[in-house]
Amino acid sequence: MSRFRNEVAHLQAHVKTLRLGGAALFVVALLLGFGWWSAPRDLTIHVPPDLRSGSVRKWWDVPPESVYAFSFYIWQQAQRWPTNGETDYPRNLHALSAYFTPSCRAFLQQDYEYRRSSGELRQRVRGIYEIPGRGYGDSPSTRVKAVSDRDWIVTLDVSADEYHGSEQVKRALVRYALKVVRMDVDPERNPFGLALDCHASAPQRIETSPTPGAASGHSQGDSP
Repeated sequence: MSRFRNEVAHLQAHVKTLRLGGAALFVVALLLGFGWWSAPRDLTIHVPPDLRSGSVRKWWDVPPESVYAFSFYIWQQAQRWPTNGETDYPRNLHALSAYFTPSCRAFLQQDYEYRRSSGELRQRVRGIYEIPGRGYGDSPSTRVKAVSDRDWIVTLDVSADEYHGSEQVKRALVRYALKVVRMDVDPERNPFGLALDCHASAPQRIETSPTPGAASGHSQGDSP
């Protein structure tokens, strides 16, 4: 009789073990489901522009060429006044606000107010472009300097042209040292996950010599 009782107890213990195992599997399934649900649906992958050779990168790594391309594109768009700087400049700042840090937006707004009060915007047409021979590919190490994995300093050598009507009123060769930071706060409006933090140092006039490192030590007299 005791043999049958032992067998029944053994079966009951086995059923209890199966129940505990099933409950554990259910909890694991819930955790996996929660992880799957909370996982990001989109990831921003920075791919180097030159795809002639393979590249192996961590998905969160931002290559320097991508930092440079972002900086030049956003800064060029911010400084582009196609018809009238008095209306184009503030419109650019509003449209590109997601690509600037709050402090940079405040600085550029002050720059706009200063230029407007000094008469540098009314009926002004402006555009900047990269000086040939002074791009990223000509000197990568001097164009992008990594401060950390979240901060960079980008050096842009550009020509800034301004017109009043059909008359050219300014052509300045300018070196901008811009701070760039990682800012993954609004992927809907800023898919790059980067933001400009404005100037790392004062803009400088540069010489027209072909040497990329040549630059004068004097800040530009008027606003570049």
